[in-house]
Amino acid sequence: MEEVNQTSRGRFILLGLSDVPYLQVICFLVFLVMYIVTLSGNLLLIIVVRLNPKLQTPMYFFLSNLSIIDICFSSTIVPKLLINTLTKDRSISWLGCALQMYFSLALGSAECFILAVMAYDRYAAICRPLHYNIIMNKTLCISLAVGSWGISFMNSAIHVVLTFQLPFCKSHHVNHFFCEIPPLLRLSCRDTLRNEIATYISAGIIAMCSFCLTLTSYVHIISTILKIRSSQGRHKAFSTCASHLTVVVLYYGTIMSIYLRPRSTYSPEIDKTVSILYTVVTPMLNPVIYSMRNKDVKDTVRGTQTN
Repeated sequence: MEEVNQTSRGRFILLGLSDVPYLQVICFLVFLVMYIVTLSGNLLLIIVVRLNPKLQTPMYFFLSNLSIIDICFSSTIVPKLLINTLTKDRSISWLGCALQMYFSLALGSAECFILAVMAYDRYAAICRPLHYNIIMNKTLCISLAVGSWGISFMNSAIHVVLTFQLPFCKSHHVNHFFCEIPPLLRLSCRDTLRNEIATYISAGIIAMCSFCLTLTSYVHIISTILKIRSSQGRHKAFSTCASHLTVVVLYYGTIMSIYLRPRSTYSPEIDKTVSILYTVVTPMLNPVIYSMRNKDVKDTVRGTQTN
C-alpha cells in the first residue's frame, strides 16, 4: 500500500504524440502556429465585440464567453504539449495532472453549455423576433453564463476527486498528451466501474442534454426558416445559424466519441487524434468560423487596423 501511495502521489509521464525526432519537430511547429492563431483570433474577437456598439448583443456576449473558454482551454493543454514534444522530460506532477484535468474538463463542459445557450439565442432571434429583447434580457444572459461556468467547474471537481482517489499502481505512463479521464483510469489496479458510471452520467447530462437542447432549437429554427417565402430571406436567416451549427457538429461529435464510448472500444491512438480536434483545432477555428461572414466584425477589424 505504501508503494501504491508513492506512485499515486508521485509524477506521471505523458507519452505524447510521437517518439520520432523529425515528427516531434513537425508537431511542435504545427501546434505552436495553431496555438498562436487560437490566442490571436479569440483575443481579437473579444476586443472587436467590446469596441463595436453594434455587437453589444446577447449573441456576441455568449460568443465572447466562448472565446474566453477557447483561450483558457487551449492554454491548459497546448503549452505543456509543446514543452513535452521537444524535451526529454515528459513528466507532470500529480498536482499538475489533477489541475490540468480539472480545468480541461470544466472548460470543455462550459463550452457545451455555452453552445446550447447560443442555439437558444438563435431560436429566440429567428422564431420569436418580436419578443427577442424581452426573452434574452441582460439578467437572463448573465444568469445563463454564470450558471454554465459554475455547473461546469463543480462537475469537474467531482470527477477529479473520484479519479485521483484511485491508486495508480499499474504504471505511471499516461498514453496521451494530457491528463484526461479515460487513459488515467486504465492505470489503476482498482475496479473503476464507479468512475466510469459517473463519467457516463455526467457526459449524458451535460453533453447529451446540451446537444438535445441545441437540436430542439434548430428543429424549430429550420421549421421557421422553411416557412419564409423569400429565398433571400431564407438564406439570410440560415446564414446567421450556419456558423454555430458547424461548430456544434464538430465539437459535440468529438466530445461524445471520447466520453460516451464503451471501454472495450478504447484505442489510445484514436483518442489522441479525436482529442486534438476538440482541444486544439476547434478553439482555433471558432473565431474564424464566426467572424468570416460577419460584416460588422470585419468592418471593426479594418477600422482598428486603419487607426
